[in-house]
Amino acid sequence: MSAGTLIGVGVGPGAPDLMTLRSVARLKAADVIAIPRRSPWDESLAWRIAKGNVGEVPGQERLFLTFPMTKDPEKLKPAWAAALEQVAPRLAAGKTVAFVSEGDPFVYSTFIYLMDQVLEKLPATRVEIVPAVSSITAVPAAAGIPLADGQERIAVLPATYGVEDLARVLREFDTVLLMKVSSVMPKVVDALEREGLLDRAVYVSKATTGEERIVRDLRSIKNDRCDYFSMVVVARRDRSGILAGAVAEAS
Repeated sequence: MSAGTLIGVGVGPGAPDLMTLRSVARLKAADVIAIPRRSPWDESLAWRIAKGNVGEVPGQERLFLTFPMTKDPEKLKPAWAAALEQVAPRLAAGKTVAFVSEGDPFVYSTFIYLMDQVLEKLPATRVEIVPAVSSITAVPAAAGIPLADGQERIAVLPATYGVEDLARVLREFDTVLLMKVSSVMPKVVDALEREGLLDRAVYVSKATTGEERIVRDLRSIKNDRCDYFSMVVVARRDRSGILAGAVAEAS
């Protein structure tokens, strides 16, 4: 047996034409493409982004791995163990396994957990990371809000974990990106209103895709069922001129 290679391949935020040349090349050359999905009945978002660019590769294996959408580690641990059970023998046989990850593989990605377990069980495994356009840059671009200029500071946090700290973060950072706001939008809106920043916030869902949605009045969606792949960008600096230009260009 020889050590194989595990590659974390970022496929970007949603638009297939935002995949990099390197990500496409690595996926086409891999012996196995590991494809994460939320359940056996769900289509993998990462694979939906990538499959058109990769096409059919003779002899290549497509390995679907199921990871439930939950924060409960007791439910996630069996999924990680099952994934490792499938990936490890292929790596031990010297194969190259490329794991597709929406966004970037090192930004809030399931790939990180799989990589840690692989290296614990098969420490000789070679690991390669193919970075990608992340929602952290794609969403502000869609909203027309620069992330930082000069010495401005940026904070990125999953809203589901960080709502309690939001007021402090909003005061300490110039631009704040709140990821996965769908289940906590009422709390986010209330926190922004208390801080006087509600009019400096923009909601974006499914950025870069044909279903992209941009909302500049968060009050209008406070009680809506928002999309899971959504983010709120808050900029303390007045970007009204830039935002007006973005709106005019989009209309």
